[in-house]
Amino acid sequence: MSETKKLNKLSASGLLISLGIVYGDIGTSPLYTLRAIFNTVSDGGQQITPMTVLGALSCIIWTLTLQTTIKYVVITLRADNNGEGGIFSLFSLVRRKAKWLVIPAVLGGCALLADGIITPSITVTTAIEGLQVKFPYLHVVPIVLVIITLLFIIQQFGTSLVGKLFGPIMFLWFATLGILGLMYVVQDLSILKALNPYYAVHLLTTNPMALVILGGVFLCTTGAEALYSDLGHCGRNNIRVSWIFVKATLIVNYLGQGVWLLQHPHYDNNLNPFYQIVPPPYLLSMVALATVAAVIASQAMITGSFTLISEAVRLNLWPKVRINYPSNEKGQIYVPSINWLLCAGCLAIVLVFKKSIFMEGAYGLAINMTFLATTILVAVFMRMKKVPLYAVVIFVGVYGSLELAFLAGNMTKFLHGGFVTLLIGAALFTVMWGWFVARRIKNRFVKFVDIGDYFEIISELSEDSTVPKYSSQLVYLTSANFKNEVESKIMYSILQKEPKRADVYWLVHVDVVDEPFTQDYTVDFLIPGKLIRIDFKLGFRVEQRVNLLYRKVIEELVKNGEVDITSQYPSLKKHKIAGDFRFILLEKHLSKFSKLSFYERTIMGWYIILKKLSMSEERSFGLDSSYVEIEKVPLNFVSTDDIDLNRLKV
Repeated sequence: MSETKKLNKLSASGLLISLGIVYGDIGTSPLYTLRAIFNTVSDGGQQITPMTVLGALSCIIWTLTLQTTIKYVVITLRADNNGEGGIFSLFSLVRRKAKWLVIPAVLGGCALLADGIITPSITVTTAIEGLQVKFPYLHVVPIVLVIITLLFIIQQFGTSLVGKLFGPIMFLWFATLGILGLMYVVQDLSILKALNPYYAVHLLTTNPMALVILGGVFLCTTGAEALYSDLGHCGRNNIRVSWIFVKATLIVNYLGQGVWLLQHPHYDNNLNPFYQIVPPPYLLSMVALATVAAVIASQAMITGSFTLISEAVRLNLWPKVRINYPSNEKGQIYVPSINWLLCAGCLAIVLVFKKSIFMEGAYGLAINMTFLATTILVAVFMRMKKVPLYAVVIFVGVYGSLELAFLAGNMTKFLHGGFVTLLIGAALFTVMWGWFVARRIKNRFVKFVDIGDYFEIISELSEDSTVPKYSSQLVYLTSANFKNEVESKIMYSILQKEPKRADVYWLVHVDVVDEPFTQDYTVDFLIPGKLIRIDFKLGFRVEQRVNLLYRKVIEELVKNGEVDITSQYPSLKKHKIAGDFRFILLEKHLSKFSKLSFYERTIMGWYIILKKLSMSEERSFGLDSSYVEIEKVPLNFVSTDDIDLNRLKV
């Protein structure tokens, strides 16, 4: 049975893992969603009427149905890339259909990273604020700062052990949500009217604050993207079945909070309906459970951000950064630079806003952009799978309209914190877009030549004893996609810059393929025993440890008798000592920007800064620096054709 089929197999353990990994964000939304809606209503001077409560609840229920259930659980989960999900997995599936698809992919990726900063801040703060019900004068901020700091500190040690506890804890969380809600629902069964979409439509068409309310309603579905992002960890069937339980408990809890609101029409902005439905003797226990659930939600966003960045690096959408693997468990990665970036962002959000009620304005706007980006990419995927055009048009029409309406609602919070989200997202976008475009600009100047034209001279150079031997085995990393081509700069390095004699020349090419975990290679003996090319085909989730991969291939070739790496120095050859290896990395740079437009010069200037901050090529490819030579070569030489000089007679 394939790994994908195993993952998609429905099982009790799979269901429990899904509860622990997938639903942290959306599962903690009852902590703040209704409070955000009715704080808005109260601030707008409106009375809390039964129609307003039923309308808001109906909006929440049908948002969870349309947005989360139908769009993500039913439709988007079908767009799996060999069992993997997430916006970059989806982009990898469709990117060959149109070049412009990189725009929604980059926008969605940046929005998810911005959400990774805001989610821990608001969820942990809201959970801890429950203590103020019993201790009104308690200072929450220091406690939140400590929890968030500890959360980011432990990332470097891996979370595999703690992760095993997430499922049972989240099962307890959702069961508690359902029980608390049910305790109030049975007190007033008229609240079940909210299941009727009529009340949602009535609210949106008659209430003058409908757009602002919609911005609050959106908070109920902010974790929907995780259902798709974590497809590779849990499997489609486990997510779909576990969602039935999760959705039921969420709706029952929202309905229970709605009953409390009907019983307390004179709403106080300082109260949180979520904690008001908790029996006083159990308040501290509920705060503790909510805090753990908030930490789990935050953990899911953090690990999701690590995965997102690792994919972006391999898709050339982010500067090369150090990626660690703290445990042997699949999917366990740690990206130090992103970890501390997220940590600094979370701490800044808490220190600036101080109360979760003020953070709600910044929350939702980021994930709204991701929803829109996913809608575009899924529509292209549907066409790729020959889905009828009318069905694709309906999908885009329904969800495009719905998400644009939510975007308009979220934009009403722009001056109340929404601008923070856009600033964070814009900063991340400049990095991702600048790196992507700069590489395209550089690639315009890369010149390829037919390597067949150099076979004779390479063979002769290898045998020319008058040229000092540079290395026994000389390895170049090439970006040429075709085996009959090579960068002109590589030939310049071998033949002209400093003639480099070697027993065997190797060309190594790494191709990032659309499948997530592919690890294939091919070998071409261009000049038998003299010039050999290795092509690696690696999935976008595979670590590019070129040094180890290359050594593995050499071991197999030697074992099969296809190559001989014994040193050709007589004294060493007699004892069958292996020859030395040396890697040459060509660091290409533009020698002159004058032929570029202002936009391109700006991009290249930004690229140079990012390049200095990013990890070096040899470290990113896992090469041993003691065997690596860096050669700086210009991509474009300044031509003398346009220079007019007059020679004067002496």
